[in-house]
Amino acid sequence: MRRDFKLPDVGEGLTEAEIVRWHVKQGDAVKVNQIVVEIETAKSIVELPVPWDGVVADLLADEGQTVDVGVPIITVETAEEPAQESAEAGRIEALADDMVPRPPEEGAVEPGTHGSPAPKEQRQAVLVGYGVKTGATKRRPRKPGTQGEREGAARPPTAPAAPVAGPSRVDGPSAKPAMAPREAVTEGGAAGPAGGRGPVLAKPPVRKLAKDLGVDLATVAGTGPEGSITRDDVHAAAAPATTAAPAGQGEERIAIKGVRKMTAQAMVASAFTAPHVTEFLQVDVTETMDAVRRLRTLPDFAEVKVSPLLLVAKAVLTAARRYPMINSSWDEAAQEIVVKHYVHLGIAAATPRGLVVPNVKNAHELSLPELAKRLGELAETARAGRTQPAEMAGGTITITNVGVFGVDTGTPILNPGEAAILAFGQVRDMPWVVDGELAVRKVTTLALSFDHRIVDGELGSLFLRDVGAMLEDPLRMLAWS
Repeated sequence: MRRDFKLPDVGEGLTEAEIVRWHVKQGDAVKVNQIVVEIETAKSIVELPVPWDGVVADLLADEGQTVDVGVPIITVETAEEPAQESAEAGRIEALADDMVPRPPEEGAVEPGTHGSPAPKEQRQAVLVGYGVKTGATKRRPRKPGTQGEREGAARPPTAPAAPVAGPSRVDGPSAKPAMAPREAVTEGGAAGPAGGRGPVLAKPPVRKLAKDLGVDLATVAGTGPEGSITRDDVHAAAAPATTAAPAGQGEERIAIKGVRKMTAQAMVASAFTAPHVTEFLQVDVTETMDAVRRLRTLPDFAEVKVSPLLLVAKAVLTAARRYPMINSSWDEAAQEIVVKHYVHLGIAAATPRGLVVPNVKNAHELSLPELAKRLGELAETARAGRTQPAEMAGGTITITNVGVFGVDTGTPILNPGEAAILAFGQVRDMPWVVDGELAVRKVTTLALSFDHRIVDGELGSLFLRDVGAMLEDPLRMLAWS
């Protein structure tokens, strides 16, 4: 029998993803849990396994295409007969509609999108390819006075609409009665006994997109399954208005999507939520550079990369233990400051798909060789574009190494949900006064941005001063650890 594998919610509450690369083609044999496609969500690249044995009958989405959660992306021909389909498979099919999360209310911030995972009571991760657990999703009650109800009250009663044809359901205790999808809402009186359009079929993300672009769904011809309206249909309807002005000569337009879109949203939210203060400190790091060279010769560091960033990270971890408030977050809903007595150390990394900030979990517990190994793995994974959402969630304080780009310093924006971020500038030779005499020393500039709701000037200054002191004399890291 033919089975459609629908794009799942990969557990991050996202509503769409881009098909990056197919690992199979039509006619290929596949096994259970074989990786068949790579997708890019708003947070990372994710590999999806297929849940059945069989043969690929059709690829339903092209590489580069953006697909909504719950839309079929591949069809697999399995050896199972229809009569052999289990009750579990029927339950999954019947609950497929629940895989499409509702968009947040206007002005709301989705839990988990700005630096921390959504609470378990608000969202339950979906096992890739297998739908959701029974009872895991509870739909919100429909608010009184919604558009459909207001319009319904203004019209004369009409005969009930015929059920929309859909895939057959397996009889059993988990099967649902046939009904029109919840998205089948009549827009603006476009349907009625006078013979206008029928119900407008569109998923919540598509409706949200149409609202943002000012597109009346009642005027859009759907090209999706059963005449439903897709995102491409909405974009096509909006194209005349948005592309009326000719593109300038020599211009290039890059779609804002994926990691870059999420980063932009997070940075805007951070910049206009937390009052930022940035302080700067120039430091003589000659002794740190000597320590880095000596560490590279030790057997314990033979298999790892040792760079100045390693000792900067160690200095931050040590200073965070001395000043715990720097490693905290602001809980607006509870009106509390949450002090973290653990450090998930974020390292900002530039990738071809945009900025990502994975973090080293429980970095405060690691030895120096272990920290070096984890930093190396983190950087390698980020460069390959394989950083997973879980690796970016839950960070508590961040370092951004702008020195690798030949930059002295900057004013970094806080990673959302954190109270501080340290920028580490390039190390270069500079004239420096040592013991009353001018000398050439290795010098860098540190910049610390912090949330002024939590960190006042004294605390920020003390933290930055101690980080600088440890980089000036690495022996202090031992004394203060």
